[in-house]
Amino acid sequence: MASEYEKGDSTTVSFTDLLPYNPLSLLLIVDLTSWIHALVISRIDYCNLLFMSLTLKSNQLFNSREDSMTTKFYQHILALAFAIEEINQNPNILPNISYGSFKSTVRDSSQFSSFYRIVPSEALQYVGIVQLLLHFRWKWVGLVTLDDEGGEYFLHTLEPMLSKSGICVAFTERASRIIHLDNADEMMNMIGINAEVFLQSKANVIVVYGEAEIIMLLGNTLWVIRYSQQLESTSKGKVWVTTTQTDFAIATFQKGFDIQIFHGAISFTIHSNAVLGFQRFLQIKKPYWTKENSFNKDFWEEIFDCEYPDSLNPTNPDKTCTGDEKLESVPATFFEMSMTGHSYSIYNAVYAIAHSLHVLYSFRAKHAAVEDGDRPAFLTIEPWQLHAFLQRISFNNGAGDEIMFNDHGELVAGFDITNLIIFPNNSYIRVKVGELEARSLPGKELTIHEDRIEWHRDLSQKPPFSLCNDFCYPGYSKKMKEEEQFCCYDCAPCPEGKMSNQEDMDYCVTCPEGHYPNKVQDQCIPRIPNFLSFADTLSIILALIAIFFSLMTAVVLAIFIKYKDTPIVKANNQILSYILLVSLFLCFLCSLLFIGKPNQVTCHLRQTAFGIIFSVAVSSVLAKTITVVVAFMASKPGNIFQKWVGKWLAHSIVISCSLVQIGICALWLGASPPFPDLDMHSLTAEIIVQCNEGSIILFYCVLGYLGFLAVVCFIVAFLARKLPDSFNEAKFITFSMLVFCSVWLSFFPTYLSTRGKDMVIVEIFSILTSSAGLLGCIFLPKCYVIIVRPVMNKREQFIRKHI
Repeated sequence: MASEYEKGDSTTVSFTDLLPYNPLSLLLIVDLTSWIHALVISRIDYCNLLFMSLTLKSNQLFNSREDSMTTKFYQHILALAFAIEEINQNPNILPNISYGSFKSTVRDSSQFSSFYRIVPSEALQYVGIVQLLLHFRWKWVGLVTLDDEGGEYFLHTLEPMLSKSGICVAFTERASRIIHLDNADEMMNMIGINAEVFLQSKANVIVVYGEAEIIMLLGNTLWVIRYSQQLESTSKGKVWVTTTQTDFAIATFQKGFDIQIFHGAISFTIHSNAVLGFQRFLQIKKPYWTKENSFNKDFWEEIFDCEYPDSLNPTNPDKTCTGDEKLESVPATFFEMSMTGHSYSIYNAVYAIAHSLHVLYSFRAKHAAVEDGDRPAFLTIEPWQLHAFLQRISFNNGAGDEIMFNDHGELVAGFDITNLIIFPNNSYIRVKVGELEARSLPGKELTIHEDRIEWHRDLSQKPPFSLCNDFCYPGYSKKMKEEEQFCCYDCAPCPEGKMSNQEDMDYCVTCPEGHYPNKVQDQCIPRIPNFLSFADTLSIILALIAIFFSLMTAVVLAIFIKYKDTPIVKANNQILSYILLVSLFLCFLCSLLFIGKPNQVTCHLRQTAFGIIFSVAVSSVLAKTITVVVAFMASKPGNIFQKWVGKWLAHSIVISCSLVQIGICALWLGASPPFPDLDMHSLTAEIIVQCNEGSIILFYCVLGYLGFLAVVCFIVAFLARKLPDSFNEAKFITFSMLVFCSVWLSFFPTYLSTRGKDMVIVEIFSILTSSAGLLGCIFLPKCYVIIVRPVMNKREQFIRKHI
């Protein structure tokens, strides 16, 4: 036991005695209940005041039960008494010698500079509510508050935060503190309104703000609904989220009420730890009373439903209080053995004052003086003198928690998130399932352990949904409904080319470069490069065909060289035949430039090499045809074409026609050459790796000039096809150019209507087909004669047929 200072009359002064002399304690414990004010001002016995307070609060709520009390609040005064007892027994605090407020109206530090909250900031609790709803994706919630100033502030503060976070309020209920149980019409009218709200709303989550009476009101309402056979649709799927101010306490006359509806509730509670010795303190607590102080007697009789013998009021022998009743046998709705968050705050508040007084008295002890020989002068203090010490106070309480205030006079601490587990006898336990930390990074204050939560037994989905409508799943986006809250919407499938990969997306989005939506449009997948790879089966086939025809052309050239002195080779200018065969050989090989991933070199060579080589080939065919026509015309005496007969004419045709194409290609490469490019838009699932033609005009000039030569050659060959000559090639050239023109006329629409490697395949096929047409139509008949019918490859045969 701590030593004591001696008064002048040899009586002792304990910390309990000091409380009435320190009005500052009012600011720390101003909101416990109204009895604290009387305790500080008039020094009335605090036990009687607590009884008066609890009875008063019950009367305010249910004014037809004037003798009722809320016994659960008795723990608050026991926590106060326990803290004082600990301090009086601690020689290190005050040798020889509050409860916090959540009230939103007390916020101006300039008006209440010495107001301290021994609870965490209420603003943190609002943040926690929003984060909790977002964590479980509850977007459609109901709000229930008391119809008072605190409830209005709660709605005014929370509703904008919910809206900003994409959460809608399905309904708001303001419950009156006063219920006339003896007025059946009023009672049923209120219950009818509440029942309609609860029964018709699709909100499966209800946030409750208020003190213990809000639970009494809800319990009463839901109890009546149960007996009106409407509870089935009321209870299923409801999750109650309660704030720190709310306590699951009911008045003793409500013992018959079933609170199973609140099973699984998630509550924000003031952080608390087990205080060593507190449960033992409660277990050994025995009732006592005097004529002046009958509170303990009244509490004991109320909570255990028994009576003590009294000379004026004889007791019922069957309900006699023995004094051996155990508080631990009482359901938690009426009394809890573990220290609640509110009691923990009272406990800390007492210690905060004690530590501040201790520092102040220790400082003054060196300068102690006696006033009128009655009491030490340093025991006389003003409230403002303690304020400076409370600002800087920091200590560890009996549970090991650090207690200190921030610059706003608020306790530097967070909240516990607890899960309410209710047993069949209406007793319950709170299981800690998370924390709300004040010192965490913004947006990271809340921690929830879902595996620890026990949900209501009737819930079909755990955790449940609480939405105005179902989620819009990936592949869909929200479509707002007219005249509805933004949480109520339809779901529309994403348009083509867009996707949504999350639930409830406001709109579908375009995939980033190089990606495209999958079939169900719920994710972006990488586009496949589209080009004619050497590994493709079709590429291998085309390459083999090109090599085969190039080898065949080489064989034909070898045959023509070997039989160069035969009439059939010499006819129609054998040099032109060699030029044509070489150009066809290169035509077949140039098709290989179109296979493989485009690069700078292949893009430059693809079209230019093809255009020049084909121009040489067609020019050679044109020269052959003109040579036939000129030779026939020159055979007539006196014809002007006689001077044109000779190799110079054929060679000049090939050279001049080829130079025109070479000039066009040179201009193309110099002005705007082809280059490797990626086409992101033509195909949905693929990226076309292609050669951008650069100047599209010059590209079509190359093709147009080639087509012009082919048409001229076809016309000339067609006109000369019936000239009398044994070795006249005109009819073969006519047929070959018919094939050539047919191929390239069909090439253009097909080429323009395809994309990617299909376009390249069309061009390769056209090159191979037209080249094979020239080779087969012009040279295979001659090879047949040279190899199979050599007897026809003689000058005598030629002269005989000519004659």
